[in-house]
Order: sequence, then C-alpha cells, then structure tokens
Amino acid sequence: MQSEISVRDLGKIYKIPVRGQGLLSSFKSLIHPVYTEVSAVNNISFDIQKEEMVGFIGPNGAGKTTTLKMLSGLLYPTSGNITVAGYKPYERKREYLKKISMIMGNKSQMNPSITVMDSFYVTKEIYQISDEDYKRRLGELVDLLSIEELLPKLSRNLSLGERAKCEFVMALLYCPDIVFLDEPTLGMDVSIQLRLRSFIKEYNKRYNTTFLLTSHYMSDITSLCSRVILINKGELMYDGDLQHLGDKLLPFKLIKVVFSDANIRFEDIKKHVKGDLTLVNQNEQTFLIRARKDDISQTSYTILSNFIVNDLTIEDPEIESLIDLVYSNGVNV
Repeated sequence: MQSEISVRDLGKIYKIPVRGQGLLSSFKSLIHPVYTEVSAVNNISFDIQKEEMVGFIGPNGAGKTTTLKMLSGLLYPTSGNITVAGYKPYERKREYLKKISMIMGNKSQMNPSITVMDSFYVTKEIYQISDEDYKRRLGELVDLLSIEELLPKLSRNLSLGERAKCEFVMALLYCPDIVFLDEPTLGMDVSIQLRLRSFIKEYNKRYNTTFLLTSHYMSDITSLCSRVILINKGELMYDGDLQHLGDKLLPFKLIKVVFSDANIRFEDIKKHVKGDLTLVNQNEQTFLIRARKDDISQTSYTILSNFIVNDLTIEDPEIESLIDLVYSNGVNV
C-alpha cells in the first residue's frame, strides 16, 4: 500500500551570510559574499499512512516547521525525496494544493478587513468549490465548531480562540486529504484547546483525513496522536508508539502517598525501603516519590506495612519528563 506521505533522506541546508566587522569588511562582503551552511534537517526518513494522526515534536529550532514547509511545498529540499498524496510538493501543482492544507497557530490566513463569511466565500472561489458542496461543507463545519454567531463579524474583531476556529473552517472547507498543523493551539486558554482537540478527533473520524501535528503543548500530542516522530537538531530521534517510548526510556514510576502522621520525613521512609528512591515533591503529609518500576510493588507494600497511610496511588511520569530526557541526553531509540 502506498503511503500518504513518504519521506526519504530529506535534508535542508540554509546558507547564512557571514558579515565581517567594520565598514570595509561589510562592504567587501557585499561584493564577495561569504556563507556558512547550517543544516536544519539532516537526512530524515518516515512514512505516514492515510487517516493517521501523527505528532511531530521537538524543541525550538529542531527542524519541525522547516520539514512541514517542505512537505507542503513552501520550501524546496536540499536533498532527498518527498511524495505527498502521490505528488512532489515543491512542484506546487494545483491538484496537489487542493489535497493539502496547513494551519499555523501564529499566522492568520484571514483578511482582517472583511467578515468571516466573506473570508469563507473567498476560499470557495479560490478552490472552485461548487455551490452545493460549499453549502453542505460550511454547514457541517460551522455546526461542528459552533461558530454561527461569528459569521457576520469582521475578522479583526475576533478573539484568539474565535479566530482559531474560523481558521480551521477555512483550511478544511475544500476537504483536503492531508492537514499540517503547526502549533494550532498556541496561546489559547485550556477550554479552547480542549474544544479544538475534540473537533480534530471528530473530523479525523468522520472524513478519514491525515493529520501531521506539531505542538509544544504535549497535551495536544497525547490526546490526539498514538504515534510520534521526535526530531532534534535536524536528526530523527524516534518514530513509533508514544507509550512504547515511555516504557523503554523511563524505568521508573511515581508513588503519591498521603501519610496520617504529619511528622513523617523522607529519611524515615528510606530507612524501611530498600532500593533507589527519589523525593520529587513534598507538601505537608503528601509525598511524591520516584521509584524503579521493578521495585514499585515491594516499595508500595513496605510503605503500607510500616506507616499509617491515608492514600497511596501509583502514577506514570508526565510525558514532558520523557521528552526532556530525549532532548537533553540525545537518546536515540
């Protein structure tokens, strides 16, 4: 089966001009410019199948947005091969552009001087959507995102959350097969983030659309994507199941225990428990303790046997801890 997105040995190198110090050196660099090469993406390869929702994550400057721009055809790759929906993105064929959409949380596609409804109509004309399909699609999207009251408003008068919803409608109005999401919930409050995640899930389920998502909000990734691609300094670090990554790289769990006795100290616990324990946080009688997965049952049993405990729960570490481990230590899985 042919992949919806296929990337092979993709690379992107930027040439950055080097300017000398002083007026004379600056003048010379204008006549005989000298460049240094910076590798933004370095020979990465991956495949994404139709209907998949994949998280594409990495720290600032990792190469995420550069990769998305190459996949969407906004940038020409320095090396490697890309096919998206059977097309070479950098050729920017009209048929290809009708199959993809890109939503960037920090950039608006809407004209601030016209109404939301007029912006949607402009999209209809650009993508030559028939009257029947436009009416049906617009009705479905407006209903899914509950934005009917926003249609007569000028785009400049929308709040950040309102504008984000309208951007989604514009991007999906012509029914693209593939959607690239670059920080789609950037700067939004929690309630709007939750609504947009719910919308993306429902849209993917209803229309079998492929999504490739970048976000610094790990809640976006964990709630939408079972598969992640990690990139750091242009290098592909991991491609696979998010849960598998956690099981392999984080050999510990967290024990949250609430003691009856307010005078309990961490040193008291360590006297009874054998093994490697780390105090993550303490708030009065509540302790958050890190213990190795292999020791978790015995550690919990020992605590319950030697102390009066009001409550004890075992938790997995937050996904941010895992991602930070990969970034900071350069772990390659």
